[in-house]
Amino acid sequence: MNRKLEKTVKDSYTEQVQILSQSTLNGYNRLFGGQLMQWIDVVAAVAARRHSGCNVTTAAVDHLRFEGPAYANDTIVLCAFLTYTGRTSMEVCVETYVEELSGQKRLINVAYLVMVALDEEERPTEVPRLLPQTEKEKSSWEAAKARNALRKQNRGK
Repeated sequence: MNRKLEKTVKDSYTEQVQILSQSTLNGYNRLFGGQLMQWIDVVAAVAARRHSGCNVTTAAVDHLRFEGPAYANDTIVLCAFLTYTGRTSMEVCVETYVEELSGQKRLINVAYLVMVALDEEERPTEVPRLLPQTEKEKSSWEAAKARNALRKQNRGK
């Protein structure tokens, strides 16, 4: 396969935009959490596919934190970016915002997912290394490295 050996966070950054309709609301007329989780999984997969150049599967939803509600007719913006890569896995952060008509964004959710790259036989395959460039990306890498170590530690329990 002819893939880059290293990629930056910018190389796979992905945004998805939705406008909330009745079919995406719960009984309290707020965004249904399960719907948001589906969108998060899809946008994380796209970012991971862009990074790896492969099909991917979700291995874990490591962290999902709801910060605030979203209501009918709100514009929802999901921003996915890689924070860490292992040999075959990638941690993807998805930040979800409500975008006001003024353009101002309000954070409503943060999620971390672990995606695994798959080869043609659907076996895990190596991914390009992530090259964090900015101070924020380097800080995210260090935090993701700690989460990865904790995941490995908890697997044995």
